[in-house]
Amino acid sequence: MDAILKTVIGGELVELPGTIAGVRAALDAEQAGEFDREVEHAPATELPLVVVRWALAGTGAEEEDEALFERLVRGEDIGAHEPSDGGTPGSEVT
Repeated sequence: MDAILKTVIGGELVELPGTIAGVRAALDAEQAGEFDREVEHAPATELPLVVVRWALAGTGAEEEDEALFERLVRGEDIGAHEPSDGGTPGSEVT
């Protein structure tokens, strides 16, 4: 069984292919060629990002992110909350 990635898009849980072969199989021939070229030349440290970006292609995730960023730029309250431990977002709790 191939690995899968899970994320939420439009409020729904979505399962995505989690391997290079799985992503390639989900693309049409033209996209698969572009994917292969990009994967072959991606630095090893960036390979996971390349695979995830292609796995998300066509899911609407990019449009959802763009809409959220536009709301943030306008200063809208998007319902984000400070961490309950009082730390800064992204800080590690030990």
